[in-house]
Amino acid sequence: MHDLLVALALMVAIEGAAYALFPDGMRRALAVLLDQPTERIRLTGLVACIVGVGLVWLLRAS
Repeated sequence: MHDLLVALALMVAIEGAAYALFPDGMRRALAVLLDQPTERIRLTGLVACIVGVGLVWLLRAS
């Protein structure tokens, strides 16, 4: 459980840094995201989730 909380905190820190360092770029990225169909966003999220879980599994196994 501790590792999950650390991972979530790191994710928030990285996303916050992206908004702080590149506010205009993040605004453009969100505008592009709003134009995407729901199914594409859902599929992209699912792929990102699978890749993330796979990476965690590989890193924890070694």
